[in-house]
Amino acid sequence: MIRIYADTYVPKYRSGKWSWDIKTDSLHFEPHHDLADAKERYIETNGYKFLRTINQEEEMIFRQQYIRSEATFDTDTVVINDVRDLVLFLMPKEFLTMKFLEFMHKPAVHRLLHALIIYFEYFLRLVEFVLVRRDELAGDMAQIQSEQTNEMKRIFSIYLSQYRMLAARNYSVILKGQGDMARFYHMKEIVNISATIKDKYFHEQFLAVAIQIIWITMHRRAYNVIEMEMNRLFRSEHFIMNRPEYLKFTLVEKSLLYGRNNRIVNYRTQVSPLIEELRHITDEDLPILWIGERKYRGTDTRIVQIELEYIVPGPQLFMIDVAHGVLGHPKRLYDTMLNLDWPAVRFANYSVEHDPYHIVRQPHLKVPNIDEMKLRRISKQYDQFFKVFRIYEPISRQMLNKWFRREKVVNFYRTGGVLEDIYVRCNKDLMSHKYGPPVMQIIAKYFKLVSRLRKKAKTLRDDERESISSRSRTSVPWARRKPSPAADDRYFED
Repeated sequence: MIRIYADTYVPKYRSGKWSWDIKTDSLHFEPHHDLADAKERYIETNGYKFLRTINQEEEMIFRQQYIRSEATFDTDTVVINDVRDLVLFLMPKEFLTMKFLEFMHKPAVHRLLHALIIYFEYFLRLVEFVLVRRDELAGDMAQIQSEQTNEMKRIFSIYLSQYRMLAARNYSVILKGQGDMARFYHMKEIVNISATIKDKYFHEQFLAVAIQIIWITMHRRAYNVIEMEMNRLFRSEHFIMNRPEYLKFTLVEKSLLYGRNNRIVNYRTQVSPLIEELRHITDEDLPILWIGERKYRGTDTRIVQIELEYIVPGPQLFMIDVAHGVLGHPKRLYDTMLNLDWPAVRFANYSVEHDPYHIVRQPHLKVPNIDEMKLRRISKQYDQFFKVFRIYEPISRQMLNKWFRREKVVNFYRTGGVLEDIYVRCNKDLMSHKYGPPVMQIIAKYFKLVSRLRKKAKTLRDDERESISSRSRTSVPWARRKPSPAADDRYFED
């Protein structure tokens, strides 16, 4: 049987730009043939150049060699591994070290990226809320803030700190270097000397890749906000560059976005905001540290909500009516670069009433209960004795080596390697595989088998007929029946 996967070999992403053609008085699409010197070819993240767009040749290489296999779990939906693989293909070649590739495929890093996606989903919503409130409080038609508005802002800030705490917990697991993360610890085991230069570049590369993953997952919106906040989380405000495209927040807005545990001290003793979140944890927030490890048993609805968002896999997020960027969306709605294909969305017939993936609906912040903090303090907690079992698909050594040789693979196809379309794939499949004996031999074997079966069936019918005739002769007593001469002859003949 010949398997043809047409979706793997047909380009879905058209790299180019639209322009108006005066002669034909219509729009004309100009594809990108040589993007080496184009400004739209790259995007700079923390000083590293990532590919912003790819041509059709690079797209076919990615789809044939590096896309997630159909044998994996939930291949028809977008998950974190799909975004990670795309970023690994777009990242610079100096990132292609075996150590960094193994690090990006570890379960602890996967959990950290998951927590960061959840955090930035709500952080971007809160930034939009802050900008809207800034416009409402300025100008001649300024609105007056009430005490309930300030209380609602404090609740939003606490909610954001809780998501930040969840990301800090996963980040601290990597920093401790325990278990499978011991190989990436910056201190050597015997001499206890830190590899400062190597660890510095390793940390910078991870931050750049994490920014790209979050940016693509968030539908490629608010890039400067994501870059600024990511650098603040893992470093501090001392190391944020003063760039004109970055937003400038006031002290009140910073207290709302950065939380109650944000502290600015001398840069020599400054601790990253992620670790600062773990230093001052209230009693009602302590169960957050066990989310994903043990099942929460208590009456705090806020902890239940955070746990539900964290432990529910991406493909099942629509069941709880939660959106985390592109996670869990059908792949048929996206192209190779994970850009939303609006014609496919229109054919899906989504509406405000029927929008399970939050594509049509506008992301919003649910107005909390004003007395929610008081209710949380009086909530009950019970012993946690149910452990959460996590499933993670490890990468094979063969695929890891293919990622390590990414530049060689791309250069091979560019310098004469054949990109297999449908026609070439079928021809190679027919030439390289043997599908059994020739057709004439199969037909002769079939007729031989059929003739043997027919002879056997005829013999069975004759035996059955003979048994029926013998039973009919012995069913009537000989004393009551006068045998005829012909019957006697047949009897003796038998």
